[in-house]
Parts: sequence; structure tokens; C-alpha cells
Amino acid sequence: MTMLAAAPSAAVALVGSLFFALGAALQQHVAATGNEPRMRVLLRRPRWLLGGAVIAAGGLLHVYALSIGPLTIVQPMGVASLLFALPIAAALHGRRTSRNELAAGAMVAIGLIALVLMVPVPTRPPSMTAAEVTLMLSLAGAAALICLAAAARIGPPGRTALLAVSAGVMYGAASTLMRVVADGWPAQLWFLLALPIPLVAALMLLQKAYAIGHFGVAFAALQVTDPVTAVSFGALLLGEPLPANGLAATAAAALAAAGTVALARTTPLSR
Repeated sequence: MTMLAAAPSAAVALVGSLFFALGAALQQHVAATGNEPRMRVLLRRPRWLLGGAVIAAGGLLHVYALSIGPLTIVQPMGVASLLFALPIAAALHGRRTSRNELAAGAMVAIGLIALVLMVPVPTRPPSMTAAEVTLMLSLAGAAALICLAAAARIGPPGRTALLAVSAGVMYGAASTLMRVVADGWPAQLWFLLALPIPLVAALMLLQKAYAIGHFGVAFAALQVTDPVTAVSFGALLLGEPLPANGLAATAAAALAAAGTVALARTTPLSR
């Protein structure tokens, strides 16, 4: 496929990224300014609900982009949401994005794009047993609990990152489960019954991260952890291939992680 032919899918994916960034920034603004991350409170906030609707629209656009264009074009466009999210969130909190924030965000985006492009395309439909689903959710839950325990012992930027990492792990498990359901339809439709477990847990953990106030840190940590978790579960439970160049993939992940750390040092508290 030529670049000209792929342009529509790239454009749709880029708009989807903008929607996702805007929705996330809206939800963080509500969670941080209200200082109340409990879901029963947030669900009564119109702006938070609007943010959720915008995120859903961004997800639908991403799915549509994948249906009309190649993964290698669409997925890197999705990473652009971080670069959109930083200035949007800063504007909502009445400040400007600093050059250091944008540079750190660019580090995360470059590392993620490189990592995404190195992940091989699966050659067979994914399939899981009930025992494997239970194992995946147990591993994700254990990782989230470890992050929660560690988060209670460190300062706000680190606590934000660890809470977002725990949310990213749960979202990664949910993404893996959704792929199995979508590709194994309708034989594995019943796995949808397990889907609310990681999704609800991820949403609650992410709002706790947002409420602390370091949006760039939370969003970047989520962006890094979600795909890394999904790729790991894909390799562990679905037999999917890992990147052929493990050293390069590790370097890309390290660059994204370093960008997240840099964001923790440069992004001011936003309430």
C-alpha cells in the first residue's frame, strides 16, 4: 500500500488520537479539581461523562482506521495522543505546556512508536481457555496490587505513575481478552462476562492517578504499560511472537520509560 493510499487511515487514526487525548484530559481535570476519584461521584459529573464519550468516539475512530488501513500506519498515529494530551490538559488547568514537557512527551512517543512497529503481526487467531483467562486476570491483579502497595510509600509523581501503571496492566489484560473475543467470535463470546473485571478496575485506578494531579505522568505511564502488557500476555498465553530484535525493543521501551520519568520531573501539579 502506498503512503497516499494509507493517508485516509492515518488521518482517521490521528483524529481518534485527538479525541482520546481530549477525553482523557477532561476526565483528569474533573478528578483533579474535585479531588474526588470515587466512581460514584465522578459518574454524576457531566464533564467527566463527556470525557468518557469522547474517549469512546476516539476508540471507534481507531477501530475504523484499522479497518481501512495497515496496522503499521494506524498504530503509530495512536501514540500521538500523548502529544495532544499535554497541551490540552495544560490549557484546561490555565497554563502553558513547557518545552521540557513536550520534549519528554516526544521521548515517550518515539519509544512507543518504535516498540509498536517492532511487534510482529500475529499469524493465527488468538484463543484462550478458561484457565488461561483466570491466570491472566490473576497475574494482572497481582501486578496491580504490588503497584498499589508501592505507591503508598512514595511522593505524588511516583504515586501517580504507579497507579497509572496498575491501570495500564488491567487495560492490557482487557485488550488481550477483547482480541480473543473478537477473533474467536462467537465460540468465545462468553469471555465477555469476565471483561468488566479488568475494565472497571483499570478505570478506578486511573481516576485515582488523575486525582493526584500529574496528568502527563499518568497518561504517559498508561500509554507505555497498556501495550507492553498486551504484548506480554500475547506471548505468554496466546503463543504470539515477540519482537525479533529483543535488544532494540528493550531500548525503545527504556526510552519511553525514561520519557515518563522526565515528565514526572518537569510536569507541574495540576489541580
